Parts: sequence; C-alpha cells; structure tokens
Amino acid sequence: MTGSPVTGLGSSRLGPAERAAALDRMGREEFDVVVVGGGIVGAGAALDAATRGLSVAVVEARDFASGTSSRSSKLIHGGLRYLEQYNFDLVREALTERALLLQQIAPHLVRPVPFLLPTTKRVWERTYFGAGVALYDALAFQMGSTRGVPHHRHLSRKGALKLAPSLRRDAFVGAIQYWDAQMDDARYVMMALRTAAEYGAQIAARTQCVGFLREGERVTGLRIKDLESGTHSEVRAKQVVNATGVWTDDIQELVGGRGQIHVRASKGIHLVVPKDRIHSATGLILRTEKSVLFVIPWGRHWLIGTTDTAWSLDKAHPAASRADIDYVLEHVNSVLNTPLTHDDVEGVYAGLRPLLSGERDETSQLSREHIVAHPVPGLVLVAGGKFTTYRVMAKDAIDAVAHGLDGKVAESCTDRIPLVGGDGFQAMWNARHRLAGISGLHVARIEHLLKRYGTLVDDLLELIRDKPDLGKPLNGADDYLRAEIVYAASHEGARHLNDVLARRTRISIEAWDRGIGVAKEAADLLAPVLGWSKKQTDREVEYYRKRVEAERDSQDQHGDQEADASRRGAPDIVPTATP
Repeated sequence: MTGSPVTGLGSSRLGPAERAAALDRMGREEFDVVVVGGGIVGAGAALDAATRGLSVAVVEARDFASGTSSRSSKLIHGGLRYLEQYNFDLVREALTERALLLQQIAPHLVRPVPFLLPTTKRVWERTYFGAGVALYDALAFQMGSTRGVPHHRHLSRKGALKLAPSLRRDAFVGAIQYWDAQMDDARYVMMALRTAAEYGAQIAARTQCVGFLREGERVTGLRIKDLESGTHSEVRAKQVVNATGVWTDDIQELVGGRGQIHVRASKGIHLVVPKDRIHSATGLILRTEKSVLFVIPWGRHWLIGTTDTAWSLDKAHPAASRADIDYVLEHVNSVLNTPLTHDDVEGVYAGLRPLLSGERDETSQLSREHIVAHPVPGLVLVAGGKFTTYRVMAKDAIDAVAHGLDGKVAESCTDRIPLVGGDGFQAMWNARHRLAGISGLHVARIEHLLKRYGTLVDDLLELIRDKPDLGKPLNGADDYLRAEIVYAASHEGARHLNDVLARRTRISIEAWDRGIGVAKEAADLLAPVLGWSKKQTDREVEYYRKRVEAERDSQDQHGDQEADASRRGAPDIVPTATP
C-alpha cells in the first residue's frame, strides 16, 4: 500500500527502509509524543495520537507484539466471569468495544465465535448461568451499540451433544450457547501499527529504551539503542508514554523509581491440538476452581487454556512447565469422552498478563482494569487492562498526553477509524471468487489471505504476479504461502526468522515440529529482503532450532523454576551479521 486514498498522509509499509528512515527522523526531530512499547496498548496509543494530528514515534525493544500481545487467548470478549464480580462497567465497556471491532474498526480481523457452557445442575445452575449470559447480551445492547453476534440460547443435553459430540454424557445435564469474538492477536497489533504509520507515526522494532532525557524534573525524551547495529541515539519528545505491560516497573526504574503503581505478572498457558481430537462445532467454556478454561476454534486446531499463576522469572520468555500442561489437560479431560494426552499437543505457548498490583496474593483476583498516571512531568504511564479494551486505554493515555501539551489537541476519533485492510473489506470478500479466478489461486487461499490482510491482499497478489513461485505454499506448513514470508519482512517489520514463524504466521505453534522443518525455506525467502549473508541466514535457522529445543525441554520440567532455567538455555536473537 503506497499511500492512503483517504488521507494522503503516507504509507502503511513497515519494511527495512521504513525502519531506517524512522530511526533517522527520531535522531533529528522532536516529537509530540514517543511511545515506548510495541504491543497492543502501545500500538493503540500511537494510532490514537497520530489520528489526533500529533507527531508520533514508537520504539519496541524486541519484535512487535512479542510479549503479552501475541500470547493471549485471542478473544475479543466482554469477560463473562467478571459479571460474578459485579464488574458491570468493565463488561459493558468491553462489549461496546467488541461491537466496534467486529463491525467498524477491524471486520477483516475480528469474527464471531460460539461457545458452549455446560451446566451440571438442572435448576439453580441453569438459572444462575442463564441470567448471567442474558445480562451479558443485554449489556451489549446498551449505549446504542449492536452486538455483532447472535443471541444466546439454552440447550438440552441432547441438543448440546449434537453440537459437541466429544462431550461426556455424564459430565453435564444441559448447556447454554453464547457468542463472543476472536482474532489473531499479533496480526491485529501489526495492523494497528501499520495504520498508525499510515497516519504518520515513525515506528522501529529492535530499538530499546535504555534511559530518559531530563530537564530538571521533566522527562524530555529517550535514550535508545538500535539492537541491530548497536548504535545509541536520543529521541526528543514533549511527552513520553510508557506502554510496556509487564515491563512497566522496569521502565519506571529508569526515571528514578517505580512510583506508586506496580504491575504484577500472571502466567497463562495455552495448548494447541488438532481439530480432529475434539469433535465439536462450537468452542467450550469450562469452570475451574480458579477461573475458566476455554476450548477455542483456531483454523485446523483448537486452543485450550488458560492458567492463572504468579510469575516472577524471565519476562521475555515465560515458560510453560509440565505441571501447567497437566493442569490444562486434566480440566479439559473432565468433560471429554476421549481424553487428550501429551501426544496430542502440537504446540504450547505461555504469556504474561499485566495486572495492577493489589493487596491480594492470588493473581486471578487482581484487577484487569487499567490505570493512567503522570508519575513525573513529561511521562505518562498506562498499565493493566485487557486486549479487548486496548482502544479505550490508548484514548485515556493520549488524553493525559494532551493535558501535558500546550495548545488544543483534538478529541480521540479511533472509534471511527478502520484499521488498514478493513475499509471495503466486505466488498472484497464478496468478490473472493472473482479474485481467485484472476489470481489463479484457489478460493480457499484467497479467503485465508483476506482474513489476515483484508483489502491489503492486493499487495500479496502483486508479489505473486511478479514472482509466481511465491504463490506456492510452504513445504511443511501449507496453510501459508511463500509470499506471506516475504511480505512479513518487506511490509510488516519482521527482522528475524523467529518474528515470522512465531508472530507474522503461527507456524511455531501450529506445526508438529514447531516450524523447524520450514525454517530453512523461510530464511532463504527472508534473506534477500533483509540483506542477510549466508552466514546470517544460517545463524537465524540455528537460533530458531535452539529456541524450539529449549521450549520443548522447558515443557518437560515439572515446575516454574526448572522450566525457566531450561528456556533460558536458548540464545537471544542475534543482531544482523556483517556480510
């Protein structure tokens, strides 16, 4: 996409040249706001600021969405369980956002998904859960928003078994089916960042904040390190936003202390199993002694999770232990007529929720609400919250930025701004058979691309027209086309093989071998785009292999300490080698 037909502001492309240009501008200009953190909240804050007419820069120490924002349950939901905590405002806010994302902001990325809630008591439980789901639907209607999803319905055991034959007959007496929504979290972050770039934001991954510039008490910018080249520079800014999730306290320490707001990390793990292991036409939601467990449709797979346990070890690479995996299997097997085993698990991923610290010891009881604060002049902190309400968090953070800037700043308008690829999506979806005929790709391939890139699918089709070989699927990961690997580096900011296999695609959790078999082919496709030498290409493949080995080893360890030690055995991503 070379430019915006609506705004004419610029390109949404985030390739190597755009990164270099962004770093150059960061070294020469003063920005209205610099955002630290390239997860969903940082991406949302950058987009909110850019669409208000502010000059914006974004720095991310690793890859975009490499932390919490690529390791969630991949749901856009109101949080049904928060109704039990009487947190109606949080649920109402999230359901309002769900409708916006489904219908206006990201119709290409967010889609409805059904869930079955089995009940075990014929009267009180059906009444209790039924009232909760009815309230959930009712809250979605408030404030003039439409649901964007079907209404809930009650089912007998026979009716539930028609939808989910894999359920044990003796595990429930009936069920309630309701609807929420889902997305690919890392892909969503990428599209939000690209939209911010289209509106003028300067964005660079692998760029670490190592300190702050100060004028007296006031923060006036950042000291950054380009982790690819090793060079240091400064970025001047009128306001800085700390949107680093579980790293919030670490960044706060760089300005002389943590302040009064603390963020604790809660680990949640998910298992990925093949679709044929559970025969069901709907997702499942199961109550556990601590929270809930989801069984979520995911293409040719199921995602099963999550756990909720305190984590104080390596934030960059949280490790799933065998105890975590056993916990999930035990709870999902309690309702399945054919139990899952460790041999059924294709992939495992672990993520950390950033929870606002409170007096409670149990992380499952800590707040999912967010907070915005001015710990020191010139610095805004935004923390807590959940993926679904990222846009509200971003708006609140930039409202605080606006308060600290001289002159009037426009109100937030992101509730009316589609993400790139979303404007005109329905019309292009309707034309998918024609697109298939023109491109020579099967309509199933076009649908796959449309659900990942929306109307930006033209970019991919252009790559394939220029090099027809890119229209072939990857050997060993045939859900993805070779063009998608090239595009990840040329347009989507990927700097390393792991970025592509773990986040731009989901090969690392969807393939039985975790992507090792496709690593060489993918690296060879990336090399010319990123200017890798043969030495660097080989290093990328070797790093990826060691990462997978370390993760697998960690998942055989019983507890967190042992799993963390094993996961740390893999080297971090190496900077680009000199040819």
